[in-house]
Amino acid sequence: MTSQQEVQLIAAVIAAACALPGVFLVLRRMAMMSDAISHTVLFGIVVGFLLTRDLGSPLLFLGAVLTGVLTVSLVELLNQTRLVKQDAAIGLVFPVLFSIAVILISRFAGNVHLDTDAVLLGELAYAPFDRVVWQGIDLGPRALLVGSGVLLLNLGFIGLLYKELKLATFDPALAATFGFLPVLLHYSLMTIVSVTAVAAFDAVGSILVIALMIAPPATAYLLTERLSTMLWLSVLLGVASALVGYWLAWALDVSIAGSMATMTGVLFAGAFLFAPERGIVATARRRTRQRWAFAQQMLAVHLHNHAGSSDEAEECSPAALHGHLRWSPDFAAQVLQRAERNGIVRREAERLWLTEQGCRLAQTAGAG
Repeated sequence: MTSQQEVQLIAAVIAAACALPGVFLVLRRMAMMSDAISHTVLFGIVVGFLLTRDLGSPLLFLGAVLTGVLTVSLVELLNQTRLVKQDAAIGLVFPVLFSIAVILISRFAGNVHLDTDAVLLGELAYAPFDRVVWQGIDLGPRALLVGSGVLLLNLGFIGLLYKELKLATFDPALAATFGFLPVLLHYSLMTIVSVTAVAAFDAVGSILVIALMIAPPATAYLLTERLSTMLWLSVLLGVASALVGYWLAWALDVSIAGSMATMTGVLFAGAFLFAPERGIVATARRRTRQRWAFAQQMLAVHLHNHAGSSDEAEECSPAALHGHLRWSPDFAAQVLQRAERNGIVRREAERLWLTEQGCRLAQTAGAG
């Protein structure tokens, strides 16, 4: 396998691993939490390094995961005081831990390859060269092995607790009534998010981790309302963003991580504009249809209320619509044209009559 193929495989695995827990972050409206965790874990890495003086020590990974859990705990603690909202609590905890990490790096690890640029940006092109060799056997890139393990962990976690996570996400009170311990599920999910972020950002950097954890699930959320479909669609969108982003970077000779993050934004923008039900275009069309439907309903009610009255001839004429319904002449003409085409009204010279369908529409609207 060439290094190019390995980079694509690593990117695809990391994208899939990040997208799975990201769905629940998006549904719980906790997207900012992934941003906070992906930055504050630097504090745990730095502390682990200062204790061991070994960049390859497992204590760095453990410290990063524990810091992620600490971030969630501190945010929840501040949020429960009801003195600050969750976004404000995140804004308080995340800068403090990240700033302490930056200070510790500049003060005690300035000559070590543990700089903030590497953590924030990463470099996926170098991932295939950091390999795991066991008893002389090349097992493959470390990022691929770690990413695959995290992907399996996420699949197992969601598969095992799918019903509980679904209920706790949409109705925590009911989950607590059934004894599902939503608080424990919440911290378990945040631990999984921390593990995923730490495992991924060493290869791709925290910026791409945030993009892969939030953008594909947010895109899937616009395309479907079924949670199971949303999970698999998020994975597919994340993998597609990674692969297309890689080839875009190769063609333009630009940052791989930047191209992948850009593709997540492009896919989200496409869904945001053209999603069948929730997209901007579909929403605008639906509102336009509702506007014309409501206008035709008003026309039907107007004609129905004046049918058989002394001023019927005057009120039920096209010329009366402008003054009595306060419509502009052009709008009144368009409404009347649509109503005739839809079989709601028929016109005879300067007199408008409701059809049977128009009468039913007026009665449905509560006409007198």
